[in-house]
Amino acid sequence: MASSILIIGVGSPYRCDDSVGLIIVKSLEYIQSKQVRLIEHSGEGSDLMDVWKNYNYIFLIDAVQSGKPPGTIHRINAREEKVPTEFFHYSTHAFGVAEAVEMARALGEFPENLFIFGIEGKNFNMGHDMSPSVKISAKIVEKMLKEEIQKIINQEIMNA
Repeated sequence: MASSILIIGVGSPYRCDDSVGLIIVKSLEYIQSKQVRLIEHSGEGSDLMDVWKNYNYIFLIDAVQSGKPPGTIHRINAREEKVPTEFFHYSTHAFGVAEAVEMARALGEFPENLFIFGIEGKNFNMGHDMSPSVKISAKIVEKMLKEEIQKIINQEIMNA
């Protein structure tokens, strides 16, 4: 049986670096297939929990702000690591990505595989222009996602 892979790009298209998750999902639209679904999402936590149900692999991409240099890429295996709530302190959602992950864990509804790619943002003001370092990191994460998805698909072909 083929895996279902969900890639969620989180963000706002109107808040500069916060749009990075949306931009990455748009750049991957050509790989959408029966196995791979791509969606854009605002990051509202309770809705995220509904969206990722019934998927074997979830990759969530969002801008973060932890004090690291802009463009820093964080890859979190949420099954093995707690998602730092301070990553998303710029968010307008009181119940966002980190809270959704921990709520799903507490309720026993945690996805089989959940990976979060956080790209350290710099500018979360109103506007459309991403910071240069965030643009570069978006391309790197796009490549990382392509490789991870291909590895999952190849593994399933070999196991079939």
